Amino acid sequence: MQISSLGSSPLKGARHSEHESLDFALDGPVGDREFAVVDLANRRVLKTVEHPALLACEATWIDGVLSITVAGEEFAAVPDPVGDEIELDYWGRPAVVRVVDGPWMPRLASLLGRDVALVRAARPGAVVYGDSVTLVTTGSLLRLAATVGHAVPASRFRATAVVDTGDDAHVEDSWAGRDLAVGGATVRVAAGIARCAVIDFDPTTGESGTRLLKTLAGYRLRSGDIDFGVYATVVAPGTVRRGDPVRLLDR
Repeated sequence: MQISSLGSSPLKGARHSEHESLDFALDGPVGDREFAVVDLANRRVLKTVEHPALLACEATWIDGVLSITVAGEEFAAVPDPVGDEIELDYWGRPAVVRVVDGPWMPRLASLLGRDVALVRAARPGAVVYGDSVTLVTTGSLLRLAATVGHAVPASRFRATAVVDTGDDAHVEDSWAGRDLAVGGATVRVAAGIARCAVIDFDPTTGESGTRLLKTLAGYRLRSGDIDFGVYATVVAPGTVRRGDPVRLLDR
């Protein structure tokens, strides 16, 4: 097994960007989902499934400069902290954040058709739904593609890492509770990832147009959830590169 691709985004809900390498810290890939778009009036972090237009944004976070591109128009600046830390709701749990200002704000408000603010999480993972790392395998993608009759890009599942397992479908289910050496890092595999309608949105435009979730429900409905891929947490930090070997460690 080896790493087929790596992906992340510094802006929660924005287009997943591929990387040649990622640094895995104990709290997850460095810089992943550090920023989020929020509704301050209702004190809520916006959810991608409710605001798929976020997928039309592409963000980078390099040397302290946040760049957000929407429809080919780029806005880049050092985020300017505004006020004190505040607590918002994210899927029913508190998320401590700080509002940051920058030139991207008018464009984000226009894109989403509402007043919004951009925030930076006070700690890594504050606006991450599940565990910090998600894994999807090529075998599972091939099984889904065979079922729907066309190729399914891995980008629809926004995985931290796609693991090349050949055509061995859903072998990742058997990794639960096991440690996995992933390049220079080690992760502990947890439960399967319960999928939602986000996988039916185009990963670069946010437009809806597939029935992948319904197709998956036909053969991956387990205890009320439609699982695809697995969560994991980092137990030994390190750098992970595309092409790195992946192996299960002894229990």
